[in-house]
Amino acid sequence: MNRKIDRRQALGAIGTVSLGGLLAACGGDSGSGSTSVATTAGETATVEPKTTASDATSTLFHDSASCALTIEQTEGPYYFDADKVRSDIREDRKGARLRLALRVRDANTCKPLPDAVVDIWHADAGGAYSGFDDAATKTRYLRGAQVTNKDGVVEFTTIYPGSYQGRTVHIHVKVHLNNADVLTSQLYFDDDVSNAVYERAEYSTRGERDQANESDGIYDPSLVMTTKRDGDGYLGVMSFDVRTA
Repeated sequence: MNRKIDRRQALGAIGTVSLGGLLAACGGDSGSGSTSVATTAGETATVEPKTTASDATSTLFHDSASCALTIEQTEGPYYFDADKVRSDIREDRKGARLRLALRVRDANTCKPLPDAVVDIWHADAGGAYSGFDDAATKTRYLRGAQVTNKDGVVEFTTIYPGSYQGRTVHIHVKVHLNNADVLTSQLYFDDDVSNAVYERAEYSTRGERDQANESDGIYDPSLVMTTKRDGDGYLGVMSFDVRTA
């Protein structure tokens, strides 16, 4: 069975499209055209990238624009392919709402890259990663992937990450092109923003975090997101400039 849906429907409703299948489908020169993706139900979904960034998001991208190759950083011990293609990755996790707008560009031309797969994962407010906490190892909270639109942009809804011993606040990210990883890196937050968020009850029960940005051995200031208040939560914006060959 084949059903045709737009990208917003696909990412919001088909939570069982595997990342591997999506990468294979997006590996050609399809540009901003439709993409066929197999689901775990044995169907085929045609994903059409149609979403665009809001005016506010576009302005933030313009303000933070640069075209320097994004630095690589360690994947860390908590990655696995969560087989989840969705925009809202919160599951049942509580915390300050965080909307992420991420743009992928060719580092040589500064042109946006449609049909790239952006894969993110991070800790919950208590500092735990899904699959590595004390709960059932099959949970998938705060993990997910999306496909960039014609402007090279994806948006996720998540929560502000919690901290854990030895690391400053961060989000892990992979960018995949043509069935290959082209970037593995991390995203960081301004310490003042993190300090304000961590006054909330969901975060304060862990006490003070033991690492700020400058005392973290992996932190790089070039990977700090542009962050601002967004209603009752926050908006974080970042561009990734990657090698395409």
